[in-house]
Amino acid sequence: MVNVIWPIIWGITGLFITYTGFYQLKIKRLIENTPTSKIRSIAMGLVEIFGEVIPFNKEIIKSPFTNTNCVFYSYTIEEYRSSGKNRKWILIKKDTSNNKFYLKDETGQVLIDPNKAHIDLNKTYQTESEKDTSENIKQFLKEKNISLENFLGVNKRLKFTEYILKQKDKLYILGTAADNPLVEEESSVENSNDIMIQRGDFNSVYYISSKHETEVIKKYKREAIILLCIGIILTFISLFFFSR
Repeated sequence: MVNVIWPIIWGITGLFITYTGFYQLKIKRLIENTPTSKIRSIAMGLVEIFGEVIPFNKEIIKSPFTNTNCVFYSYTIEEYRSSGKNRKWILIKKDTSNNKFYLKDETGQVLIDPNKAHIDLNKTYQTESEKDTSENIKQFLKEKNISLENFLGVNKRLKFTEYILKQKDKLYILGTAADNPLVEEESSVENSNDIMIQRGDFNSVYYISSKHETEVIKKYKREAIILLCIGIILTFISLFFFSR
């Protein structure tokens, strides 16, 4: 019975990974087939835009680990854990500021709500507790009720990673253009002022990246190929076992 369980697990895992690979290919083709819109001429629905970040209502915030002035941030905290021969980093905390901001090109600007987006930013800061734990990080951990020590009083090995968006940073966005709830109907002269880019109700694709479109396409293609290869191999191993 035990010998049968593993091939079943491999088969299910292989099918899931294969499905994920095809989904990545779908996103890649969607990006390739969606033309980049000028912000002034954005239409309702799925849109692709590129521009620079502008603060919403001139709001500047501080990043959690480096106390850097920014418009938006996200961060992760991981803990290094070992059990026997298994040693790996485990994600224990992940969050974003979710502050709205504008994206601007030469034709205008539009409000961006990053909530529920797949956000792919370049890493701006990373350190480990063994190397350096600044006062900013210590204060942040205290506010989040995260201890640097385990229950035995031994220091944990933690890794802190920070991603930030500053004013005038360049962004690629694929998301849904919908009504801006912060603007009254027909009160705005510019069409783009009545619009907010967000995650759509019927379209789950919402991607925000600091990479250029060509880099994004390469990323999705690379991930799709790797996932499809792994998924197909696992599926064939499972089928081979049951066909013997």
